[in-house]
Amino acid sequence: MACPNVSWGCLLLLLLCFAWMGDAEYAKYKDPKQPVNTRIKDLIGRMTLAEKIGQMTQIERSVASADVMKNYFIGSILSGGGSVPAPQATPAMWINMVNEFQKGALATRLGIPMIYGIDAVHGNNNVYNATIFPHNVGLGATRDPDLVKRIGEATALEVRATGIPYTFAPCIAVCRDPRWGRCYESYSEDHKIVQQMTDIILGLQGEIPVNHTKGVPYVAKNKVAACAKHFVGDGGTHNGINENNTIIDEHGLLGIHMPPYYDSIIKGVATVMVSYSSVNGEKMHANHDLVTGYLKSKLHFRGFVISDWLGIDRITSPAGANYTYSVQAGVNAGIDMVMVPFNYTEFIEDATSLVNKRIISMSRIDDAVSRILRVKFTMGLFENPLADLSFADQLGKKEHRELAREAVRKSLVLLKNGNTPNQQFLPLPKKASKILVAGSHASNLGYQCGGWSIQWMGGSGDITAGTTILDAIKSTVGDATPVVYSENPDDSFMKKNEFSFAIVVVGEPPYAETVGDNTDLTILDPGPDTIRTVCSALKCAVVVVSGRPVVIEPYLPLMEALVAAWLPGTEGQGIADVLFGDYGFTGKLSRTWFKSVDQLPMNFGDPHYDPLFPLGFGLAINSSQPGFSGTRSRGDKKEITVWAALSLLLSMMIAWA
Repeated sequence: MACPNVSWGCLLLLLLCFAWMGDAEYAKYKDPKQPVNTRIKDLIGRMTLAEKIGQMTQIERSVASADVMKNYFIGSILSGGGSVPAPQATPAMWINMVNEFQKGALATRLGIPMIYGIDAVHGNNNVYNATIFPHNVGLGATRDPDLVKRIGEATALEVRATGIPYTFAPCIAVCRDPRWGRCYESYSEDHKIVQQMTDIILGLQGEIPVNHTKGVPYVAKNKVAACAKHFVGDGGTHNGINENNTIIDEHGLLGIHMPPYYDSIIKGVATVMVSYSSVNGEKMHANHDLVTGYLKSKLHFRGFVISDWLGIDRITSPAGANYTYSVQAGVNAGIDMVMVPFNYTEFIEDATSLVNKRIISMSRIDDAVSRILRVKFTMGLFENPLADLSFADQLGKKEHRELAREAVRKSLVLLKNGNTPNQQFLPLPKKASKILVAGSHASNLGYQCGGWSIQWMGGSGDITAGTTILDAIKSTVGDATPVVYSENPDDSFMKKNEFSFAIVVVGEPPYAETVGDNTDLTILDPGPDTIRTVCSALKCAVVVVSGRPVVIEPYLPLMEALVAAWLPGTEGQGIADVLFGDYGFTGKLSRTWFKSVDQLPMNFGDPHYDPLFPLGFGLAINSSQPGFSGTRSRGDKKEITVWAALSLLLSMMIAWA
């Protein structure tokens, strides 16, 4: 009789075990049918402190490995500027690298996927053969939100082509001083224009659904998470010094620098990056009132807040002087993910110690991790963590290059065209006896792309695939029209040759961030000499390739035409399209063009506003009056028109004198 009793007991025990195992296999966070908040709550409840702090840690790919991901529960990896798996790496090489890291993350106890980020700030610009679009300063001149939305769509596809689901873009700084080295990353000095350009988020992440809850991230399938940066006031630092102090009252901060964040949040932006700079002496990376109090609480942003590169280190001066304090101040201010990017063990150890000592609360950690998980769940990373070659053919796609060419055309601003309205110089004839092309930027793809192109600082020469301005001119003119290129011709060269006209292409060298801070804003040598030599000898059109307005007034009387081309990217053909009349000039200045750097800072509406060319200025072919975009109210437009007319009249008086 004992044997049956044991058998029934064993059977009952087995049934209980199977029931427990079945329950263990089901986890709500793994079920895509469950609401996102339910999945977050379930997963948070299963996580250890080590797993939570790991999610808050972002490391650079150069120190990452599958084992590091698994052992430290790392939540994110990034490629810094120019950090690539190999020179001229193919999409397959990128995807294999990203997937190798991802497999390490998936091998952890809970299998939480990591998110890989990259600075795709004007196309997937770190990647060889990608389409590089004009920098934001040029896109602002287009006044075309639909265009930037389409650029966002193309960029998302080219980022996905490399297996990456997250870009640190767009920069929505309102640059108030062109001496700032990041001014080309800003769409305009006018927050209204910047607000319009936030439509790029809809291209990167997808159209936000009707009745979507404000502040909640939205990323459609096969799109990429975007990042509005740098919160807040980075474009208003004193004297345009990068990472410096923005001295401003509350009305100015909320009225000038904050509005683009309102729009970005309404459009479902997934992440926000904190600025290196300070507001009235307080480092933004430690600014609880603005990061938690305003961004999270008042604007109801529910994505995650990420630091900048070594951003918390720079809370102290010198940077890293008291790293434990920096971790405490940054996390308690409201930063959810820390771009470490190298010494991740120190960050993890310090954060863990601060939580154990109750200096950082567990509720603050849970808030950070909840926000990170919300973005990952929203993106579908848990269901589709691994990339494949499905989008590989999107990199540098012909249609994307045509879009970039369109963007170049629409970004060009015609500042001068002849010395009188009845003696216009542009468009140029395609048939001529001989054309001279001169200048340091005419045959240099790296120069026309600017910073954040293949390398962090950009480069010179054939850094990637694209069309130089010189090659574009050659392909546009008639077959029987010879085009001669001389980078910096001297007087004897000019006397020996008989040219119909010249196109001089000069500008700034590539730069990024603090390296670009510049109090002189002069054209790269020997650019001024090239203008003087060539334009004194024959009629010329000058094309300026730069990330901001530069000193040009002294040379203006010498030239017949002046075109601001900004930093056009890889598709130089767009410049020739407009110079030779296949398309008209439609771009309007998104920045005030100063007469002298002594006037800076100077923005539209300032009492001392006396520009060479005002905000909104832009000539059209066969028109004596500047054209203006319709992005302002009628009253503003009339006011700008008055300034434009006065400026044009003053310029003509100077020329006649």
